[in-house]
Amino acid sequence: MSYCLNCHQSYMETWSWQAFLGLGIVPLLCQDCEGRLELIKGEICRICGRAFSLFPEQYRQGDCCFDCIRWEEDPTWNGVLQQNRSLYVYNDFLKEVIAKLKYRGDAEIVKAFYPVAKTSFRKISRNGLVIPIPLSEERHYKRGFNQAELLARGFSSQPALLLKRKTHEEKQSKKTREERLVQKENPFQVIDAEKLQGQNVLLVDDVYTTGSTLRYAAKVLLEAGAKQVSSITLAR
Repeated sequence: MSYCLNCHQSYMETWSWQAFLGLGIVPLLCQDCEGRLELIKGEICRICGRAFSLFPEQYRQGDCCFDCIRWEEDPTWNGVLQQNRSLYVYNDFLKEVIAKLKYRGDAEIVKAFYPVAKTSFRKISRNGLVIPIPLSEERHYKRGFNQAELLARGFSSQPALLLKRKTHEEKQSKKTREERLVQKENPFQVIDAEKLQGQNVLLVDDVYTTGSTLRYAAKVLLEAGAKQVSSITLAR
């Protein structure tokens, strides 16, 4: 008998990750909760990992979505983020799960995603540094943990905490798309540039929305000496 990390109901292990993903790992969510998650699969944008099946054909060009084409056409951002890959579609169910994690302090629930994190995206790390997107000191203090750092432990037992936020700012979730994209200065700074020299970096965050947060972080890491930067998020 096991207990689901999301709904906390008991369930019998009559199904498994092996049946679902070929992993052979004990499930940490009940079958009902797991079934409400939507893995990103099929054709995706080469850069941001967005599933092409979720938006009209006219919003893509070849193997890229228009959002990424706009980023890449800007000389300031061209090539800054090598690629992003996300585990799941940001549907209503996952939105609620992430709210439990971030705003209601249910840090344990993040472990439900470790099996997929550890097995499905090994190639993207390229044996480099795994760096979580940091919170401001104020928000970290209020929350008690950084959800991106907890997620990063699904990829590395010792994430490299080499980024910090310069100032406390309004939550990204409260900003419009335009406000997310228009940032006067980079909100991130590198803590120890020496450890970055020539390194491939995998940034980790909870949700990819516009891609601005990850690109600002990638830019400051590249300027400090990183070789290239990719990212992975729980949701897209």
